[in-house]
Amino acid sequence: MQFKKITIIGKYNNLKEDPNLPIKLEALVSFIQSKKIDVYVEEKTQKQFNIANVQSVALSDCNDVDLIIVLGGDGTMLGVARAVSKLNTPIVGINQGRFGFLADISFDLMEQELTQILNGDHYTDQRMLLEVSVKRDNKLIYESIAMNDIVIKSGSRLIELELSVGQKLLHNQRSDGIIVSTPTGTTAYALSAGGPILHPDLNAISIVPISPHTLSNRPIALNADQQIDVKIIDMDEGFLSVDGQIKFPLDLRDKIYIRKSLLTVSILHPKNYCYFEMLRNKLNWG
Repeated sequence: MQFKKITIIGKYNNLKEDPNLPIKLEALVSFIQSKKIDVYVEEKTQKQFNIANVQSVALSDCNDVDLIIVLGGDGTMLGVARAVSKLNTPIVGINQGRFGFLADISFDLMEQELTQILNGDHYTDQRMLLEVSVKRDNKLIYESIAMNDIVIKSGSRLIELELSVGQKLLHNQRSDGIIVSTPTGTTAYALSAGGPILHPDLNAISIVPISPHTLSNRPIALNADQQIDVKIIDMDEGFLSVDGQIKFPLDLRDKIYIRKSLLTVSILHPKNYCYFEMLRNKLNWG
């Protein structure tokens, strides 16, 4: 693939964590320009950092862009992935966060590894997305898309949920909530709650209970082509969370439907990228 137009996005409100971020953004812009590639800066990034002599563009207008480069952390990558999922534009992440499961290129190796990618010497990592919809009294009141996970969680006391998979009852459970995760999301909240790590190539999703009242309620991995239906049996208050970034309040009348999306997100890595090496490094495995 030949890259003719590239949009750059910087992690918002990150100056306290990294006061050098504007300098890094300018260095990234200069590097892309040196490759004789048209470069744009996403409009919110440009508004915050005011990168000189570069045209800004809205994410929604990136349909004719060949690549989006994110200078940020996994949280920034998640937000960008949801925003551009319908555009079919690949993403590259340069890590400015803590873990870097998705944004895995270090700034120190940026020029070397981006050169490989821009020369076509890269690995394309196709990641699954989830769709979630909420119906109240049979009326659609909310829908969204997630790259990591959909979380249904109590506000304070336990929440009781009825879960069905492929229209067949899985179980009723009393817990603090559940995490329905893509393979990408299994290294996030689901991992902290005791869930399994699923390789991104698997066509699977996991359901992980959060502090279940009955200890026999265990995480389960399922074929991703099966829809998960969740009915609220009892709760004082609760909410639905999308990738830990969007929060929607729930009502006792609500039914939640979670399914694999037809959309995917492409993440480009240098050719020598290895998922297992990434896990070893990020999780401090021996």
